[in-house]
Amino acid sequence: MKTLQNLIGGIWEDSLGDTLLDVVNPATENAVARAPGGCRDDVDRAVAAAVQAQPAWAALPLAERVARISAWADVVAEHADELAELECREMGKPVGIGRTFIDGAVAGLKASAGQALSYAFEETVAHDDDGGSTRILRHPLGATAVITPWNFPVTMVLGALGPLLAAGNTVVVKPSERSPLSAVRLFELLNLPPGVVNLVLGDARAGGPLAEHEQIQLVHFTGSVEAGRKVGAGTGERLHRAVLELGGKDPVVVDAGVDPRATAAAVAFGAFINTGQICTSMERIYVHEDVADAFVEALVEAAGTYTMGDGHDEGVMMGPLVDERQRDIVRRHVSDAVERGATIRAGGVEPAGRGFFYPATVLTGVDESMLVMNEETFGPLAPVVVVPSFAAGLEWASRSRFGLAATVYTDDPDHMAAAARIPAGVVWINQWQGGGPERLYEPAGDSGMGATGAVAAYDAATRPASVHIAARLAS
Repeated sequence: MKTLQNLIGGIWEDSLGDTLLDVVNPATENAVARAPGGCRDDVDRAVAAAVQAQPAWAALPLAERVARISAWADVVAEHADELAELECREMGKPVGIGRTFIDGAVAGLKASAGQALSYAFEETVAHDDDGGSTRILRHPLGATAVITPWNFPVTMVLGALGPLLAAGNTVVVKPSERSPLSAVRLFELLNLPPGVVNLVLGDARAGGPLAEHEQIQLVHFTGSVEAGRKVGAGTGERLHRAVLELGGKDPVVVDAGVDPRATAAAVAFGAFINTGQICTSMERIYVHEDVADAFVEALVEAAGTYTMGDGHDEGVMMGPLVDERQRDIVRRHVSDAVERGATIRAGGVEPAGRGFFYPATVLTGVDESMLVMNEETFGPLAPVVVVPSFAAGLEWASRSRFGLAATVYTDDPDHMAAAARIPAGVVWINQWQGGGPERLYEPAGDSGMGATGAVAAYDAATRPASVHIAARLAS
């Protein structure tokens, strides 16, 4: 069985730690590789390589940096099928769905890196009373870190790297210990100078030292709230930056007047795609009473079309959950809801046999006392609450400690305007996951901190300095 290695300064090498972890295919429960558990020495070596490579990388002309990033993206695109197959093997995502997301991530990498060409790395902001002038220069931070989750191993790495690299920083990447296969292959395809991007494998034994490292100037972390708090504490101790995208409990509000069948199909996709293992999955559904019966009927029907199975098999819509721990959470949320009076309208019964599968499940009769309406599920559950008005749906959608994203379906222009009041980083109206590369946002509440996307990503990746040039020597 293959043992995975770290990429440090352009060289693949074994971990200096003494622990190996099994990488398990969640569809078969068989180990498919071994990965290092990680250690501080691995991190120190990777950070040192990033620090050493950074000045030369930053000294390259901006257009050349962007061109080299874009050229790497082109290589990744040529291997998208292979990367999607590896994601399926390590975390269960159906290959076709994985390919779609990877294609989007490649396009996103090229777009985000290209935004550097119009970003104001240098601008004159004032001509002062003394006849002098003031310029603002935005310098790269230096060595940075990207720590990614298991649910989108390739997409999340590519999504973070564009602005960091284009701005002149170097990076140490630590993927989740549950899904390192695709990350290793992604960086086997790397054609940037040695040390510009480094890869360290492992669990918290690598992630903790990386987040707290004194030479890491920014940590871009995507993961759980609990882990995010630790990352934020570590960077805060060093007075370094953190961009944290954490958990979500994203609401959906379905207004009267919409097409209930079309809306139910859209909600099913937002709740069940990737087996519900997306930070912005639809996890709380508030439906106006005027369309509730037709909507629920159509949602139950749609849930039945999300076939489970090994993601390598054609026609499979949902792969397994990533592991037994994740399935336990889903199981617990359903059991708690049923014990408190909810009704299972679709799914809810685990299939026999191997693999961490759970079916697309629709719950009605849920209320705010239930775990499924308060804690992040990260699984294929669609809990539905019937509300008496659009205003009530907005109010209940806004009652959460999370604030990552929200989706609203309405044909009423006034209701569209009111939807913007939901306290979330992103509000989608009539199209889940809508928007282009210019989108920027900052999560609210326990969903994270630090603005990202478009110009905000470059603001986070650079340090502003003002340079004032006087017209004459002051007397």
